[in-house]
Amino acid sequence: MLGSNRRLSGGIQAKPAALIAMVCLVFAAIDARAQALDIRTEIEPFVMRLSSERCVDEERTRRILSAARVSDSVLKSIQQPAESMPWHRYRRLLVTGSRVEKGVKFARKHARLLAQADARFGVPAEIITAIIGIESAYGANRGSHRVLDSLATLGFRYRNPRRSDFFRSELESLFLLACEERIDLLEIKGSYAGAIGIPQFIPSSYRHYAVDFDEDGHRDLVNSWADAIGSVANYLAEHGWSAKAPIAIEARVEGDAFQAIIAKGIKPSMTVASIEEQGVSLAGQDGALRYENPKALAALLEFEVRGGLEYWLGFDNFYTITRYNHSRLYALAIFQLSEMIRERIASG
Repeated sequence: MLGSNRRLSGGIQAKPAALIAMVCLVFAAIDARAQALDIRTEIEPFVMRLSSERCVDEERTRRILSAARVSDSVLKSIQQPAESMPWHRYRRLLVTGSRVEKGVKFARKHARLLAQADARFGVPAEIITAIIGIESAYGANRGSHRVLDSLATLGFRYRNPRRSDFFRSELESLFLLACEERIDLLEIKGSYAGAIGIPQFIPSSYRHYAVDFDEDGHRDLVNSWADAIGSVANYLAEHGWSAKAPIAIEARVEGDAFQAIIAKGIKPSMTVASIEEQGVSLAGQDGALRYENPKALAALLEFEVRGGLEYWLGFDNFYTITRYNHSRLYALAIFQLSEMIRERIASG
């Protein structure tokens, strides 16, 4: 216990509360030093890799990286992604009545921008709306982590060599993005994985797929609804979105031949006709009526629900959604949320 007569090293007597506060400050300072990047092994090699880039100032890069702090909460979060859940739990978190209602309001509020994005890129309003709804709760949750800290943590302290290489590459893209779009690296906030703004683009995606949809000379995914909406549509279009093509249809299975189709993965590789020959059928008359091209490619996907499994055919547009987030759970959540939003708007 710390008593009122306990003395600090400088010979100054302190009251218990003041002493505890001072000790906490000392330990906080020690922790801050321990959490900084190492200049020789982490900062300098990174600076050298970026030194050949035209707009990067080496001294400024050193100064900013020296201000980066390793975050234990980021390392903890990356180990517990929602996509590791079974489908029925994942869906319950993301495809909610509240998210549908807010999606309808969002779609009506931004109807003009969504229509312009659809006309230019061929991506329907409800898909753009669903992605923004799941990524940032329609802009309400754009992230509370400093992106610099998140990417530095995952790039240099994540114990997964392949993934840490990816995040160091994203950290490099962040510095280039800051130069190109005049972003303050010490202020910009995002997700624990370094995703930024309303549509939650990682820095490399921001650099390559963000568009200046409001034509103000600046691609701003943090504050511009127009740029966010146009950029989501452009991202999907650049990754192969096909206007008015199917996304997914629920299926039924018989026998066990269908297992070999599931093993092929999420990228469509078999025609619907050939899949049907393996004991797979479209679920219900509605599914059959909505699909009319047996020669189109699809993948058969399996999802865990309470008490069993359910199956879906995912077409090329479904696969395109997985380029935004590589999880089939994410893509199905986007599809189902978008359908609910579309149907609610259509019903008035």
